[in-house]
Amino acid sequence: MIERLEFILALAREQHFGRAALACGVSQQTLSAGVKQLEERLGVLLVQRGSRFQGFTPEGERVLDWARRIVGDARAMRQEVAALKRGLSGMLRMAAVPTATPMVAALTTPFRARHPAVRFTVQSSTSHEIGRQIANLELDAGLTYLGNEPLGRVTTLPLYREHYRLLTAADGIYGGRQSVTWAEVGRIPLCLLTPDMQNRRIIDRQLRAAGGEPAPLLESNSMIVLVTHVRTAKWASIMPAVLAETFKLSERVRSVPITEPDVAHTIGLVVPERDPMTPLVAAFLSEARAIAPDLAASIAAL
Repeated sequence: MIERLEFILALAREQHFGRAALACGVSQQTLSAGVKQLEERLGVLLVQRGSRFQGFTPEGERVLDWARRIVGDARAMRQEVAALKRGLSGMLRMAAVPTATPMVAALTTPFRARHPAVRFTVQSSTSHEIGRQIANLELDAGLTYLGNEPLGRVTTLPLYREHYRLLTAADGIYGGRQSVTWAEVGRIPLCLLTPDMQNRRIIDRQLRAAGGEPAPLLESNSMIVLVTHVRTAKWASIMPAVLAETFKLSERVRSVPITEPDVAHTIGLVVPERDPMTPLVAAFLSEARAIAPDLAASIAAL
């Protein structure tokens, strides 16, 4: 039964029979037969079939929801038994929104010091994709915005508040200012993240609220691309204060606080809402909870 539920999860993730079979390490014929056996056992049609995968039936969507819970619990059981035998080990799968990637090391480094047998994979992703991957058991934890857009069934831990800076040439417009307003920032050409990123949607809302209309000269889903352009002192951008400090900008570029209003959004850790949690996730959440006050204080001081 667990294997067949894994097939359902793979189908939800891949949206294609062939790719789902490949992800499960079985033939497409084996996967299709497993899904059909599950349908026969439950007495309902789960998958809409045609020449290709066409989605789940309403009954299939409910089974998918249960599959996430059951497979998640089965994985948690196996991990807990393994941890009892040889201590905490295995792979912790993480993702972070681009603006939070510099803070990942603040969590992984002390955790690895306590649990040296644990390995990590970390990817940069959109907040929407982080929520989707956690729901589909593809991620163990994510660093993302809290309280702005729906997160799904997750446990959250606030870590710090994200404030915003204008990064601009020291000898350019507003380069000599101690602060700028959102209305002023809306009048200059910018390079920004792409609209699929929540940071960009936050910035767009603020610019429109101040009477402007976002029209960036350059868009990218990579913070590195934006920073390298800003470092030429020929481009301007809006970035979180923590990023401006992390990338150590040259003397030709200034980081100017944006005020009126002083906007702040909460970045936090999200993990699957599960009881009991897997030993890895529970230990990681506990470590994050211990360092959260110092992390928040250090970023607030920027």
